[in-house]
Amino acid sequence: MSDVVILNLDRPRELRFGHKAFKALKTQTGMTLLDIEKKLNEGDLDPELIEKMVYVGLRHEDETLTPEKVEDLIDQVPAYIDVVTAVAKAFVIGFAGTAEGNAGEPE
Repeated sequence: MSDVVILNLDRPRELRFGHKAFKALKTQTGMTLLDIEKKLNEGDLDPELIEKMVYVGLRHEDETLTPEKVEDLIDQVPAYIDVVTAVAKAFVIGFAGTAEGNAGEPE
């Protein structure tokens, strides 16, 4: 599995959740990461949560983005499920990693 998730908006954009994005997501939503993961797993497709996730997941590549700009970009996507799928995949990769992981083996 690749650790890069491309979300096609006005152009292909790399959606990524690292430490800074997770902190921003917690601050903006008031939710824990486990609460967010639960909502995604249950299919709770709250548009405001998805929008905030896209916003923080794209900030690493474009610091000029605003929540309003992201809202406009999402509004132009033909199939909303494509946005939800990309957000969920990027969140899982950032939160749980890929099969290889980063922790290494105990010595």
